[in-house]
Amino acid sequence: MQCILTLVAQRQSTTLSTAFTGRVRDALGGGEVNVLSPGEAVDIATSQAPSMADVHAALDGGAVDAIVTPAEDRRKALLVADMDSTIVTGETLDELADFAGLKDRIAAITARAMNGELDFKAALRERVAMLRGLPVEALERTWQRVRLTPGARELVATMRSHGAYTALVSGGFSFFTGRVAALCGFDLHRSNVLLDDGAALIGRVAEPIQDRGSKLATLLELVRARSLPLSATLAVGDGANDLDMLRAASLGVAFHAKPVVAAEARARVDHADLRALLFAQGYAAAEFIGAD
Repeated sequence: MQCILTLVAQRQSTTLSTAFTGRVRDALGGGEVNVLSPGEAVDIATSQAPSMADVHAALDGGAVDAIVTPAEDRRKALLVADMDSTIVTGETLDELADFAGLKDRIAAITARAMNGELDFKAALRERVAMLRGLPVEALERTWQRVRLTPGARELVATMRSHGAYTALVSGGFSFFTGRVAALCGFDLHRSNVLLDDGAALIGRVAEPIQDRGSKLATLLELVRARSLPLSATLAVGDGANDLDMLRAASLGVAFHAKPVVAAEARARVDHADLRALLFAQGYAAAEFIGAD
């Protein structure tokens, strides 16, 4: 089956030169090269899917991401994306904890949960309980710290302009997902509801908790509702609670992911930003909409 090897480097990088691309193509016995963004992204046609071991050997330590996809039906009709450390650059719960003087303690639990070392629901309940009594105004102050990951707006706007449906799914909180969804233009957002008494957090989240099973369920629900094949799906995330949806999606991308996720995902982005997900679908930079 004919495949495409997409190589993506960081923007403004000099790594992905014509000479570098040519060496990789020749090492893998590739064919036609299509430049998607000069110095940033190229497609290399291959007669069959190269092994990732061979690809990494050809890259020879270069700071370049490599994603292999079938040559047919590359552009996806459904995007399901994680929020924290994916669509936004940090962990919103950890930033919220900073206003309670607990960032280091809570961030340590977050890191273990995202690497699959702790049960997600139990870890979320534990962290939220530690925030009991924190004034609700801390949510707004946390929001002021939130930054979109470069390429987030372009990813959503470009896919939507080509008819794709986009969903933001998170184990975080609706206070943030609603605002992030509005900023990026997601069609749908689902997350957990952080409970308060009108003045302060009460140390609990509404049940049922949105976890890895919920993320997978959302993907499958949207596939059914929109009568799509799984081959038309793209999912992206960084934590262990994203693994089920990454496995189920046709193109499941571990984005700057935790070790357990990076080890299991079929596609990884370790160096570039979220524009890489558009390049992996064959979009050229000239087609991107909503530049960050």
